[in-house]
This record gives sequence, C-alpha cells and structure tokens, in this order.
Amino acid sequence: MVRIVFLHPDLGIGGAERLVVDAALALKSRGHEVSFLTNHHDPSHCFKETSDGTFQVQVVGDWLPRKIFGRFYALCAYLRMMYAALYASLVLSRQEHLDVFFCDQISVGVPILKLAKRRPKIIFYCHFPDQLLSIREGYIKSVYRAPLNYLEEFTVGMADVTLVNSKFTLRVFGDTFRRLDGVPDVLYPSLNTKNFDAMQAKIAQKESIEFGVHGCENIPRNAFVFLDINRYERKKNHALALHAFRLLIDALPISESRRCRLIIAGGYDNRIVENVEHYEELHQLVNKLELRENVLLLRSPNDDEKFVLLYKAHCLLYTPDNEHFGIVPLEGMYMSKPVIALNSGGPTETIVNNSTGFLCEQQPTKFADAMLQLYKDDALRERMGVMGHKRVQQKFSFEAFTDKLNNIVESVMKPAWTKENNMKKET
Repeated sequence: MVRIVFLHPDLGIGGAERLVVDAALALKSRGHEVSFLTNHHDPSHCFKETSDGTFQVQVVGDWLPRKIFGRFYALCAYLRMMYAALYASLVLSRQEHLDVFFCDQISVGVPILKLAKRRPKIIFYCHFPDQLLSIREGYIKSVYRAPLNYLEEFTVGMADVTLVNSKFTLRVFGDTFRRLDGVPDVLYPSLNTKNFDAMQAKIAQKESIEFGVHGCENIPRNAFVFLDINRYERKKNHALALHAFRLLIDALPISESRRCRLIIAGGYDNRIVENVEHYEELHQLVNKLELRENVLLLRSPNDDEKFVLLYKAHCLLYTPDNEHFGIVPLEGMYMSKPVIALNSGGPTETIVNNSTGFLCEQQPTKFADAMLQLYKDDALRERMGVMGHKRVQQKFSFEAFTDKLNNIVESVMKPAWTKENNMKKET
C-alpha cells in the first residue's frame, strides 16, 4: 500500500477537479491510501466524492487572498499553493508516513514538497502550461508574468514524474518548456463508467415527462435538445453555440424550431468575477438573438442533474478552441450522444470525425450545418452514438486509466522500496 496525498488548488467542479478525483478513485481501488490537501473546498460546490466521506479533505491557506486590488490572481494562487506545500512538507509529513505527492495545475510547490520527511516522490500532472492560460495584456502584464513563467518551468522540472493529458498538450509542453530534457508521459483522463452505468439505469427507471432538473421544468417531452456543458468563461466560447443555434432555428420551419432547445450548463462560482460577468453577457446575447423561448442557461448543475441532462440530450456541443483535452466529449460519447466540436486541440484525439461526431471549423455556419444534419437524420445520430460509446470503452476506459496510473505510482516507488529492503537486510 502506498500513502498518497493529492495537492490541488481548489476542489470545485471543473475538468481538472474531475481528473484528480478520478485519479484518487483509481488509486484507492488498488488498495492505496489517498487523501486531499487543498486551498479551498466548498461542500456545496464540488464533486460528491470529496464531500461524502469517500476521501479525507483538508483545507489550508484559504485565508490567504485570491487577488490583490482586483489583480495578481496568478501570484496569489502561487502563494496559496506554496503555503499548502509548506504545510504538507513541514507538518503533514511529520504527522504520518507519506509516500507520494500528486500535484497538478500549479507546480511552484514541488521544490517545497522536497523538504518533507522521508522525501516522498512527486508526480506532477500538467493539464496545460499555466503561463499559456493567462490573457496577454501588454508590456506590464508580460513583465509581471516573466518570473512566474520561469518559476513554472523550473519547478515542473523538479518533479520525479511529469504527466500530460493529451498528445496535443505534450507538443505544447515541449514548445513551452524548452529547457527541460525529460519527455512527459501521456495519461488520458477517463470516466468512472460504473457511476455512469448506475445513473443511467436509475434515470431510465424514473423517466417521466419532465426533465427533473431545476430550471428545465417547462421543456416539453418531444423537445430536441442540444447540450453545451462548460464553465462560464469566455474562452469556452459558448457564444459560438448560441450563434449556430440561431442559424439552425432560422433554417427550420416554425413548427419544428419550437421544439428545439439549447441548454448551456456551466460551472459557476460567485467568487470568480468572470463567471458572473460572462453569465450576464450570455443572457444579453440570448436576448439579442431572440432565443429566450429556446435557450436555458443553467448554473453549476450537480452530478445527478448533469447525468439527466446528458441522458435527455440528443446532441452535445463542445465549443472551446484548442482545448487541451476536454472530458465532456467523453461523457457525451459514453452516453451515446454525437458530439460536435471544434477541429483543434484535445477533441481531435477523442472524437472521430464523421464517426462519433463532427469536427468543425470555428464558424457558426459550420456548426449549424452539423446540427441540422443530426436533427434531420435519426439513423445517423443513433449510429454516431453507438460508435462514440464503443470508442470510450475501447480507448478511454477507467480500467486502462487505473492500470496505467497504478503502474506509474509503483514504478516511481521502486527505488524507495529497493532501498528500504536493502536496509532491512543489513539489519
């Protein structure tokens, strides 16, 4: 058994959080002891595994500021994670025996974790270089980011093992961190398909006229539903879905357009200014496009509501450009839904064009054409759904994810186990 602590900045409900929770579930299933250390955890805004007692979750440093004068978000995030790493290395590691730290998103804590008693191994999972996630705002911003960018590259290179979430991210990693010699291993995110299967059976038994999701009470049973799941951030490009949907409505007879619905279900946090602002921006766009009767904007649906939405939807839209991986297309495909996504980034590795969905250029007309095709052709939609489900089972299964991650953990522990065995023999 290996004692593993996951360090994650904010245990909310995003794709990065889903990855670390699934990684923890995978390692726990192999008999390892797993817990979380984080800067923030809201039991009402998280994945249920982090609030129902499945894992021990300890919060440290939440009193530190998230921003200074409305700015310096990255600096504050780095300081908060450094504080968590200090606690892990100087307090937690002295209270109990620790074997592995699993870090992601922010690498600045890696060298601090090396201060820990008995020197636990450190695995760093790179969803995407942090320096590429910030919006460029001219010379002053570049000067501010320069030391942080150097620190990111330096600290990523200090991890014992580095992982990335896709071949696309692997290429970006190499182009960004040119001073690093090692080549990270690709560990694709996966789905805990047992949960999906159980929920799907549960929903099928309780299926009724209503959706059963707060905010969807007035959706008719014969509605044709396009679903867009992603956080309320501008880079997620929800506006593309709205403009394409408007074109679809215009292309259909009135009798048919009335049954079409677009549901945008986005992660939303009142503490994040962009979430609040962008949600309002999308509301205004809905009004401008005269789609009030056909579009619903839902905020932070819980796990059960998300399953219902995926189950009831006819097609999934995925609009971010150059998304590093994107777990949502896998969720849609496993639920046998065709996926329409941009022909860039991680979706090019998960979606097979014209087989499990469509990969389109970033133009509303291209998206609308694909949406119209799936709306009109039931057989095509069903066939793509079947192929998508098979693809997730064959290439992105939770079992394969668990096997690979467990092998990585055992491999990184081998030197320590060999040293420990030699010491026992000497005594």
